[in-house]
Amino acid sequence: MKIKFLGAAREVTGSCTLIEANGKKILIDCGMEQGPDTYENCEMPVSANQLDFVFLTHAHIDHSGKIPVLFKEGYDGPVYTTAATETLCEIMLADSAHIQMQEAEWRNRKAKRSGDDEYQPIYDLNDVQAAISHFVSCDYEKEYVIDENLTVKFIDAGHLLGSASIELNLTENGITKKILFSGDIGNINRPLIRDPIKPEHADIVIMESTYGDRLHGERKDYLGFLADVIDSTVRKGGNIVVPSFAVGRTQELLYLIRIIKEKGLVKSDPDFPVYVDSPLAVEATKIYSGSLPEFYDDETLALLRKGINPLYFKNLHVSVTSDESKLINTDETPKVILSASGMCEAGRIRHHLKYNLWRPESTVLFVGYQAYGTLGRSLLEGANKVKLFGEDIQVKARIAKMDGISGHADKNMLLDWIGNLKNTPQKVFVNHGEDETAAHFAESVKEKFGFDAEAPYNGSEYDLNTLECLYKGNTEKIIKNSVQNENRPSDAYRQLEEAYRKLETVIRHNLGGANKDLNKFKKEIDALSEKWDR
Repeated sequence: MKIKFLGAAREVTGSCTLIEANGKKILIDCGMEQGPDTYENCEMPVSANQLDFVFLTHAHIDHSGKIPVLFKEGYDGPVYTTAATETLCEIMLADSAHIQMQEAEWRNRKAKRSGDDEYQPIYDLNDVQAAISHFVSCDYEKEYVIDENLTVKFIDAGHLLGSASIELNLTENGITKKILFSGDIGNINRPLIRDPIKPEHADIVIMESTYGDRLHGERKDYLGFLADVIDSTVRKGGNIVVPSFAVGRTQELLYLIRIIKEKGLVKSDPDFPVYVDSPLAVEATKIYSGSLPEFYDDETLALLRKGINPLYFKNLHVSVTSDESKLINTDETPKVILSASGMCEAGRIRHHLKYNLWRPESTVLFVGYQAYGTLGRSLLEGANKVKLFGEDIQVKARIAKMDGISGHADKNMLLDWIGNLKNTPQKVFVNHGEDETAAHFAESVKEKFGFDAEAPYNGSEYDLNTLECLYKGNTEKIIKNSVQNENRPSDAYRQLEEAYRKLETVIRHNLGGANKDLNKFKKEIDALSEKWDR
């Protein structure tokens, strides 16, 4: 019985773990890596057609995004997950496929001019449809017999509609082990969905650590804060532009805005218009609006029983087409605009920023984490000017942030989750966290509970019977940290790393460019390297 970590090991995205037992090969999550790559990824040690079962914790792309690749490469078995996750994956994986296909179209226009080979998308809509047709929906808290040596149970993780921790009971050579995958553990007291269910027994635990070294702090009055931001901005005649993740966060904000309108908290215009400008967010909002009652919290169910849609209210508008999106900024009426992407790196939100950042009467409100090197992070850190669509835009709008609103459990919540175990687990593997964060949280689990805990590396392999490490994995960072001690790199250094990755992207996008321009670009990089070589 062996376990191998293939993604989200000392990194936050790309969750993927392989278990081998009784000649069976079991994959838990198959996510797409997003953002910085700290450690070199190892290849899948088996081909897709050799896999026997796939289990999926939830629909976020960093957990589900490469499942269509498995089917493209020959997997033809089941994908076990919850009904809500299956429903969300139908729209999220289709959206991901559209992005892959658009990227391929853009790259192939350049390849055609340069004579390079045609670029193929990672997967397309046919691969998505093949994957979805193999999804098997499971209920929470019900044990399913997969084969004579394997059962599975899905437990509400409270992170996203349908998100789950996965409990496998796996028997080999007469020895049964309960292996628990936390998935992403949710924050508590959030709109629409229930709090995470805490586990009681496990022999082996694989748990996330996204916020394993920090606390959310005292819970804010989100309703009051959001109402104040809207009221003050509308009173000045500006727009409230909210970069928001299309699935989960947008729906939470609609829930809060419905209450704000119901209570009349925006005095300057109680009937202020709200626009949801993201095709994916529009589809997700339909899913969140009552079609899956078994996944909602008690407060949401009570509203539905009264015939109240928790996410809809007067003067709510949705825009799907690009023409509908463009019309939003031709209307001078002060309004709230919810648009993706959440970190302002792509999507329609960039157009809304172009039309509002220079307006002192407008507000840009951030409601989620902004990674180092992203446009959102630059705005939060006080950028005076940004470039959008080749144009320099002055930042005169108010830049605000709703602190503490997160879909992830913080350090204390994570400790509370694993601390609920009634037994001492044989091993705790900490993954799904930044390098230092995962290591820090593993030490915290050791110190607080005395559990044997560690943060594996990408490619790490363990024998689950003896708990022996069979292979340590890729322990050398792709980008070496110039800081020689064990302290966490500074924010400035992290931003420098992000700038490096952006430069890599710019270089790739110049594939097929004129030799004269490429030589000039190279000389500029050489000059910069010589200046800073130490």
